[in-house]
Amino acid sequence: MPIQYKKDILSELKEKGYSTYRLRKDKILGEATIQNLRTGKIVSLDNLSTICKILECQPGDILKYVKEEND
Repeated sequence: MPIQYKKDILSELKEKGYSTYRLRKDKILGEATIQNLRTGKIVSLDNLSTICKILECQPGDILKYVKEEND
């Protein structure tokens, strides 16, 4: 996939005090979203917005475009 995360989002959230337990318990992010973050899959814009709000950043701070070899 040409869009990738620049950093480990779950680690960044944990540094801000948001463990995966808290994310699920407080219904900030669902289990499927957490699993997608673990495996490097891109999440929805709503979830990305929530992550950016917590991390106080812009989407471009955590996402990058990587040109695929067959392009």
